[in-house]
Amino acid sequence: MNDVFQMLGGIIPSILMITAPILIAATGGLICERSGVVNIALEGIMAIGAFAAAAAHTLMEPTIGLSIPLALLFSALFGGLFAMIHAFASISMRADQVISGTGLNLLSTGLTVFCAQILFRQDRTVPFRMGIMPGPGGIYPTAWLALIILAIVWFVLYKRPWGLRLRAAGEHPQALASAGVNVIRIRYIAVFISGLLAGLAGGCLVLTNTIQYTSTTINGLGFIALAALSFGRWLPLGILGSSLLFGAASAMAVYIVNIPALKFLPSEIFSMTPYVITLVTLVIFSGKDYAPKASGQPYDPGKD
Repeated sequence: MNDVFQMLGGIIPSILMITAPILIAATGGLICERSGVVNIALEGIMAIGAFAAAAAHTLMEPTIGLSIPLALLFSALFGGLFAMIHAFASISMRADQVISGTGLNLLSTGLTVFCAQILFRQDRTVPFRMGIMPGPGGIYPTAWLALIILAIVWFVLYKRPWGLRLRAAGEHPQALASAGVNVIRIRYIAVFISGLLAGLAGGCLVLTNTIQYTSTTINGLGFIALAALSFGRWLPLGILGSSLLFGAASAMAVYIVNIPALKFLPSEIFSMTPYVITLVTLVIFSGKDYAPKASGQPYDPGKD
Protein backbone atom coordinates (compact mmCIF):
# COMPACT_ATOMS: atom_id res chain seq x y z
CA MET A 1 0.00 0.00 0.00
CA ASN A 2 2.87 2.38 0.79
CA ASP A 3 4.23 1.75 -2.70
CA VAL A 4 0.90 2.77 -4.17
CA PHE A 5 0.84 6.03 -2.18
CA GLN A 6 4.43 6.77 -3.17
CA MET A 7 3.51 6.21 -6.80
CA LEU A 8 0.49 8.51 -6.50
CA GLY A 9 2.69 11.20 -4.92
CA GLY A 10 5.23 10.86 -7.68
CA ILE A 11 2.60 11.07 -10.39
CA ILE A 12 1.51 14.63 -9.49
CA PRO A 13 4.25 16.32 -11.58
CA SER A 14 3.26 14.16 -14.54
CA ILE A 15 -0.41 15.06 -14.07
CA LEU A 16 0.42 18.77 -14.07
CA MET A 17 2.75 18.36 -17.05
CA ILE A 18 -0.05 16.79 -19.13
CA THR A 19 -2.72 19.11 -17.75
CA ALA A 20 -0.82 22.27 -18.78
CA PRO A 21 -1.22 21.94 -22.58
CA ILE A 22 -4.82 20.73 -22.19
CA LEU A 23 -5.65 23.76 -20.05
CA ILE A 24 -3.90 26.24 -22.34
CA ALA A 25 -5.65 24.84 -25.43
CA ALA A 26 -9.02 24.73 -23.63
CA THR A 27 -8.54 28.37 -22.58
CA GLY A 28 -7.98 29.25 -26.23
CA GLY A 29 -11.14 27.37 -27.13
CA LEU A 30 -12.99 29.24 -24.38
CA ILE A 31 -12.08 32.63 -25.87
CA CYS A 32 -13.02 31.51 -29.36
CA GLU A 33 -16.37 29.96 -28.48
CA ARG A 34 -17.28 32.81 -26.15
CA SER A 35 -17.09 35.03 -29.24
CA GLY A 36 -19.46 32.74 -31.12
CA VAL A 37 -16.97 30.74 -33.22
CA VAL A 38 -16.63 27.01 -32.64
CA ASN A 39 -13.00 25.95 -32.99
CA ILE A 40 -12.66 22.19 -33.29
CA ALA A 41 -9.35 22.81 -35.04
CA LEU A 42 -7.54 22.91 -31.69
CA GLU A 43 -6.01 19.53 -32.46
CA GLY A 44 -4.55 20.71 -35.77
CA ILE A 45 -3.40 24.05 -34.39
CA MET A 46 -1.64 22.25 -31.54
CA ALA A 47 0.12 20.08 -34.12
CA ILE A 48 1.32 23.17 -36.01
CA GLY A 49 2.54 24.73 -32.76
CA ALA A 50 4.28 21.54 -31.67
CA PHE A 51 6.05 21.20 -35.01
CA ALA A 52 7.09 24.86 -35.00
CA ALA A 53 8.47 24.58 -31.47
CA ALA A 54 10.33 21.32 -32.09
CA ALA A 55 11.78 22.50 -35.41
CA ALA A 56 12.83 25.89 -34.06
CA HIS A 57 14.37 24.42 -30.91
CA THR A 58 16.21 21.74 -32.88
CA LEU A 59 17.69 24.28 -35.29
CA MET A 60 18.56 26.90 -32.67
CA GLU A 61 19.61 24.68 -29.75
CA PRO A 62 23.29 24.33 -30.77
CA THR A 63 23.90 28.07 -31.14
CA ILE A 64 21.24 30.08 -29.26
CA GLY A 65 20.90 29.88 -25.49
CA LEU A 66 17.29 31.08 -25.47
CA SER A 67 16.10 28.48 -27.95
CA ILE A 68 13.28 27.18 -25.71
CA PRO A 69 11.56 30.57 -25.11
CA LEU A 70 12.00 31.40 -28.78
CA ALA A 71 10.58 28.01 -29.76
CA LEU A 72 7.50 28.65 -27.61
CA LEU A 73 7.14 32.06 -29.23
CA PHE A 74 7.28 30.44 -32.67
CA SER A 75 4.70 27.84 -31.62
CA ALA A 76 2.23 30.54 -30.57
CA LEU A 77 2.86 32.69 -33.65
CA PHE A 78 2.42 29.87 -36.16
CA GLY A 79 -0.63 28.60 -34.27
CA GLY A 80 -2.22 32.04 -34.48
CA LEU A 81 -1.48 32.38 -38.19
CA PHE A 82 -2.83 28.90 -38.92
CA ALA A 83 -6.02 29.71 -37.02
CA MET A 84 -6.63 32.70 -39.30
CA ILE A 85 -7.55 30.25 -42.07
CA HIS A 86 -10.41 29.13 -39.85
CA ALA A 87 -11.29 32.75 -39.08
CA PHE A 88 -11.48 33.69 -42.76
CA ALA A 89 -13.55 30.64 -43.69
CA SER A 90 -15.98 30.77 -40.78
CA ILE A 91 -16.33 34.53 -40.27
CA SER A 92 -15.74 36.21 -43.61
CA MET A 93 -16.98 33.38 -45.84
CA ARG A 94 -19.60 32.20 -43.28
CA ALA A 95 -18.67 28.58 -43.91
CA ASP A 96 -19.76 25.80 -41.59
CA GLN A 97 -17.44 26.13 -38.61
CA VAL A 98 -17.27 22.39 -37.93
CA ILE A 99 -16.27 21.63 -41.51
CA SER A 100 -13.70 24.43 -41.50
CA GLY A 101 -12.16 23.14 -38.27
CA THR A 102 -12.12 19.58 -39.57
CA GLY A 103 -10.33 20.76 -42.68
CA LEU A 104 -7.62 22.42 -40.60
CA ASN A 105 -7.15 19.25 -38.55
CA LEU A 106 -6.62 17.24 -41.73
CA LEU A 107 -4.39 19.90 -43.28
CA SER A 108 -2.12 20.09 -40.24
CA THR A 109 -1.08 16.43 -40.52
CA GLY A 110 0.06 16.67 -44.11
CA LEU A 111 1.54 20.14 -43.69
CA THR A 112 3.76 19.23 -40.74
CA VAL A 113 4.99 16.04 -42.41
CA PHE A 114 5.69 17.99 -45.62
CA CYS A 115 7.66 20.66 -43.74
CA ALA A 116 9.58 17.98 -41.83
CA GLN A 117 10.57 16.36 -45.10
CA ILE A 118 11.89 19.69 -46.37
CA LEU A 119 13.79 20.59 -43.20
CA PHE A 120 14.93 17.20 -41.92
CA ARG A 121 14.53 14.75 -44.84
CA GLN A 122 12.15 12.57 -42.80
CA ASP A 123 8.53 12.59 -41.63
CA ARG A 124 9.38 14.00 -38.20
CA THR A 125 11.77 16.44 -36.62
CA VAL A 126 15.14 15.19 -35.43
CA PRO A 127 15.41 14.73 -31.64
CA PHE A 128 16.58 17.70 -29.60
CA ARG A 129 19.02 17.26 -26.74
CA MET A 130 17.08 18.92 -23.93
CA GLY A 131 13.56 20.26 -23.52
CA ILE A 132 11.88 22.18 -20.70
CA MET A 133 13.22 20.94 -17.38
CA PRO A 134 11.09 20.61 -14.21
CA GLY A 135 11.51 23.09 -11.38
CA PRO A 136 11.22 22.69 -7.60
CA GLY A 137 9.18 19.65 -6.59
CA GLY A 138 9.42 18.26 -10.10
CA ILE A 139 6.76 20.72 -11.32
CA TYR A 140 7.24 21.91 -14.89
CA PRO A 141 7.07 25.69 -15.42
CA THR A 142 4.43 25.10 -18.10
CA ALA A 143 1.97 24.32 -15.29
CA TRP A 144 2.48 27.80 -13.82
CA LEU A 145 2.28 29.31 -17.29
CA ALA A 146 -1.10 27.65 -17.85
CA LEU A 147 -2.45 29.00 -14.55
CA ILE A 148 -1.20 32.52 -15.32
CA ILE A 149 -2.84 32.44 -18.76
CA LEU A 150 -6.12 31.22 -17.26
CA ALA A 151 -6.05 33.98 -14.62
CA ILE A 152 -5.41 36.66 -17.25
CA VAL A 153 -8.24 35.35 -19.44
CA TRP A 154 -10.63 35.28 -16.45
CA PHE A 155 -9.72 38.88 -15.60
CA VAL A 156 -10.19 40.09 -19.17
CA LEU A 157 -13.47 38.20 -19.68
CA TYR A 158 -15.16 39.36 -16.50
CA LYS A 159 -13.40 42.53 -15.40
CA ARG A 160 -12.64 44.42 -18.61
CA PRO A 161 -15.02 46.04 -21.17
CA TRP A 162 -13.46 44.07 -24.03
CA GLY A 163 -14.33 40.84 -22.26
CA LEU A 164 -17.96 41.96 -21.98
CA ARG A 165 -18.01 42.69 -25.72
CA LEU A 166 -16.45 39.31 -26.45
CA ARG A 167 -19.09 37.47 -24.44
CA ALA A 168 -21.85 39.56 -26.06
CA ALA A 169 -20.54 38.55 -29.50
CA GLY A 170 -21.20 34.94 -28.57
CA GLU A 171 -24.58 35.55 -26.98
CA HIS A 172 -26.29 38.43 -28.84
CA PRO A 173 -24.11 39.61 -31.74
CA GLN A 174 -26.91 41.67 -33.32
CA ALA A 175 -27.42 43.60 -30.08
CA LEU A 176 -23.69 44.17 -29.82
CA ALA A 177 -23.57 45.48 -33.37
CA SER A 178 -26.45 47.86 -32.64
CA ALA A 179 -24.28 49.36 -29.90
CA GLY A 180 -21.68 50.24 -32.53
CA VAL A 181 -19.21 47.39 -31.87
CA ASN A 182 -17.61 45.59 -34.81
CA VAL A 183 -18.62 41.96 -34.20
CA ILE A 184 -16.49 40.63 -37.05
CA ARG A 185 -13.35 42.23 -35.64
CA ILE A 186 -14.10 40.86 -32.16
CA ARG A 187 -14.45 37.36 -33.58
CA TYR A 188 -11.30 37.62 -35.69
CA ILE A 189 -9.30 38.66 -32.63
CA ALA A 190 -10.82 35.82 -30.58
CA VAL A 191 -9.93 33.20 -33.18
CA PHE A 192 -6.38 34.57 -33.46
CA ILE A 193 -5.90 34.47 -29.68
CA SER A 194 -7.33 30.96 -29.65
CA GLY A 195 -4.73 29.97 -32.25
CA LEU A 196 -1.94 31.60 -30.26
CA LEU A 197 -2.86 29.62 -27.16
CA ALA A 198 -3.47 26.32 -28.95
CA GLY A 199 -0.14 26.68 -30.76
CA LEU A 200 1.57 27.47 -27.46
CA ALA A 201 -0.09 24.39 -25.93
CA GLY A 202 1.42 22.25 -28.67
CA GLY A 203 4.82 23.77 -28.03
CA CYS A 204 4.55 23.12 -24.29
CA LEU A 205 3.56 19.53 -24.97
CA VAL A 206 6.40 18.66 -27.31
CA LEU A 207 9.06 20.39 -25.20
CA THR A 208 8.06 18.63 -21.97
CA ASN A 209 6.64 15.25 -22.97
CA THR A 210 8.76 14.16 -25.95
CA ILE A 211 12.13 14.81 -27.60
CA GLN A 212 10.84 15.39 -31.14
CA TYR A 213 7.68 16.09 -33.11
CA THR A 214 5.93 13.23 -34.90
CA SER A 215 2.51 12.96 -36.48
CA THR A 216 1.27 11.27 -33.28
CA THR A 217 2.65 13.81 -30.80
CA ILE A 218 -0.69 15.51 -30.10
CA ASN A 219 -2.54 12.17 -30.06
CA GLY A 220 -6.03 13.58 -29.47
CA LEU A 221 -5.17 16.13 -26.76
CA GLY A 222 -6.79 18.88 -28.83
CA PHE A 223 -10.08 16.99 -28.77
CA ILE A 224 -9.63 16.33 -25.06
CA ALA A 225 -9.22 20.12 -24.62
CA LEU A 226 -12.54 20.57 -26.43
CA ALA A 227 -14.14 18.04 -24.09
CA ALA A 228 -12.65 19.91 -21.12
CA LEU A 229 -14.23 23.11 -22.44
CA SER A 230 -17.65 21.47 -22.69
CA PHE A 231 -17.31 19.64 -19.37
CA GLY A 232 -16.21 22.90 -17.75
CA ARG A 233 -19.37 24.64 -19.01
CA TRP A 234 -17.40 27.31 -20.86
CA LEU A 235 -16.22 28.79 -17.53
CA PRO A 236 -12.56 29.41 -16.54
CA LEU A 237 -12.77 27.55 -13.23
CA GLY A 238 -14.77 24.80 -14.88
CA ILE A 239 -12.15 24.14 -17.54
CA LEU A 240 -9.45 24.18 -14.85
CA GLY A 241 -11.17 21.34 -13.02
CA SER A 242 -11.97 19.36 -16.15
CA SER A 243 -8.43 19.78 -17.50
CA LEU A 244 -7.07 18.41 -14.24
CA LEU A 245 -9.44 15.45 -14.54
CA PHE A 246 -8.33 14.62 -18.07
CA GLY A 247 -4.68 15.25 -17.22
CA ALA A 248 -4.94 12.87 -14.28
CA ALA A 249 -6.63 10.23 -16.46
CA SER A 250 -3.88 10.53 -19.10
CA ALA A 251 -1.10 10.29 -16.52
CA MET A 252 -2.73 7.38 -14.71
CA ALA A 253 -2.98 5.51 -18.00
CA VAL A 254 0.82 5.42 -18.00
CA TYR A 255 1.52 4.79 -14.32
CA ILE A 256 -1.32 2.47 -13.35
CA VAL A 257 0.27 -0.46 -15.19
CA ASN A 258 2.90 -0.50 -12.41
CA ILE A 259 0.32 -1.44 -9.76
CA PRO A 260 0.89 -5.16 -9.12
CA ALA A 261 -2.79 -5.93 -8.52
CA LEU A 262 -3.69 -4.63 -11.99
CA LYS A 263 -0.88 -6.11 -14.05
CA PHE A 264 -3.10 -8.95 -15.23
CA LEU A 265 -5.09 -6.45 -17.35
CA PRO A 266 -3.92 -5.65 -20.90
CA SER A 267 -2.04 -2.32 -21.14
CA GLU A 268 -4.39 -1.20 -23.93
CA ILE A 269 -7.19 -0.87 -21.37
CA PHE A 270 -5.22 1.80 -19.51
CA SER A 271 -4.31 3.58 -22.74
CA MET A 272 -8.01 3.85 -23.55
CA THR A 273 -8.88 5.45 -20.20
CA PRO A 274 -8.52 9.18 -21.10
CA TYR A 275 -10.55 8.77 -24.28
CA VAL A 276 -13.27 6.73 -22.60
CA ILE A 277 -13.62 9.43 -19.94
CA THR A 278 -13.76 12.04 -22.71
CA LEU A 279 -16.56 10.19 -24.50
CA VAL A 280 -18.52 9.64 -21.29
CA THR A 281 -18.37 13.31 -20.31
CA LEU A 282 -19.40 14.39 -23.81
CA VAL A 283 -22.40 12.05 -23.67
CA ILE A 284 -23.39 13.31 -20.22
CA PHE A 285 -23.19 16.98 -21.18
CA SER A 286 -24.28 16.74 -24.83
CA GLY A 287 -27.84 17.72 -23.98
CA LYS A 288 -26.92 20.56 -21.65
CA ASP A 289 -27.33 24.08 -23.00
CA TYR A 290 -24.30 25.74 -21.42
CA ALA A 291 -22.69 26.92 -24.65
CA PRO A 292 -22.97 30.56 -25.76
CA LYS A 293 -26.27 31.04 -27.60
CA ALA A 294 -24.70 32.23 -30.86
CA SER A 295 -21.86 29.70 -30.80
CA GLY A 296 -21.42 28.14 -34.22
CA GLN A 297 -23.71 30.61 -35.95
CA PRO A 298 -22.20 32.81 -38.68
CA TYR A 299 -22.75 36.49 -38.03
CA ASP A 300 -24.91 38.22 -40.65
CA PRO A 301 -24.75 42.04 -40.40
CA GLY A 302 -27.99 42.33 -42.37
CA LYS A 303 -29.97 40.13 -40.00
CA ASP A 304 -32.07 41.72 -37.28
